[in-house]
Amino acid sequence: MNVRVAHITTIDQSLRYLLLNQMCTIAAAGYQVTGISAPGPDIPAIEARGIRHIAVPLTRRLTPLADLRALGHLYQIFRRERFTIVHTHTPKPGLLGQLAARMAGVPVVINTVHGFYFHEHMPRAWRQFYIALERIAARCSDLVLSQSSEDLDTAIRLGICPPERIQLLGNGIDIRRFDRRRVDPAHLAQVRRSLGLQEGTPVVGFVGRLAAEKGVLELARAMQQVQSCHGPVTLLIVGGSDREKEGAITGKDIQTAAGAVRCVFAGVRQDMPEMYALMDIFALPSYREGFPRAPMEASAMGIPCVVTNVRGCREAVEDGRNGILVPLRDIDALAEALVRLLHNHDLHRAMGQSGRTIACERFDEQQVFRRVISAYHHLLHQKGLPAPEAEGAPIPHGA
Repeated sequence: MNVRVAHITTIDQSLRYLLLNQMCTIAAAGYQVTGISAPGPDIPAIEARGIRHIAVPLTRRLTPLADLRALGHLYQIFRRERFTIVHTHTPKPGLLGQLAARMAGVPVVINTVHGFYFHEHMPRAWRQFYIALERIAARCSDLVLSQSSEDLDTAIRLGICPPERIQLLGNGIDIRRFDRRRVDPAHLAQVRRSLGLQEGTPVVGFVGRLAAEKGVLELARAMQQVQSCHGPVTLLIVGGSDREKEGAITGKDIQTAAGAVRCVFAGVRQDMPEMYALMDIFALPSYREGFPRAPMEASAMGIPCVVTNVRGCREAVEDGRNGILVPLRDIDALAEALVRLLHNHDLHRAMGQSGRTIACERFDEQQVFRRVISAYHHLLHQKGLPAPEAEGAPIPHGA
């Protein structure tokens, strides 16, 4: 029997950059894997790795009529494809995908929590609304896998999910790809020149969506203080504007906030190890996170991190070891932490070395892949369904 698995996200970018290695690993373990998301430019890269894709009109915003149509599309797909396992990711597919899977009689339904949308700083009414949606979604799950231990505790405490149906998954990256020793110095120098980065001028880097909730405007304002204390610095921004999400900002907004500090906008990149290798410090002053990948990648590359002391960031960065935690929206504290790392070379070096050690110990994505496949086998056995025999298949690498 072929065990058919569908992984569902809102956009194709998530399938490619967050889940593609995982899906390929699951396929290597003997499963037939399909990715489902809204159509987009990243689908060819997904299919080039041997993962079939089905497009569904999903949106990232709250769009009740469009969401109802998407629910119908998903139901029809599940009825037609007869998946054995539906595995959902991100909030909207977590609700719509699981509801459609239950309606279609899919035997095994799993959701990975990449970070709850609600947080303690949002209005109470909206917070309760999103908690209620999570409770509905969790009732459809055979198993909830939480990337963050704090999210796991939150889910149990708020009655989103009973303890017996939620497990800690963790999060990981390809620590072989994100290894400074594999970056060619000559190629890195070429990339530096192409971006117009001055040799000898410190670079503070940000990686992520250009959205207000990522704290990038606070970072730009903090850089003015850093330049006043330290001298010329550059802010390197890697990522694109997210027009579908509320709070999207532009490069012009960031440069205005940075004042006289030079900002370099690299856009969305495929050469992420080189991007991190150009940075002296990585910064993510985000308002909320699930379990962010960028600080893990920066740590693996030996880059000290400055992040906000919020859920998720606290799991990627250990204060005083591989980086510094700063209070939310505190521009002065953010600037102080950046200046401290730029001035204290011993601290900078020690945090960079510890970052690589922590990444190898805690952030290896292979550990996550093994837990997912183990969960599949357990649930299939529990329901009296056969599982593939290739559980020990080697894990493929590559972006």
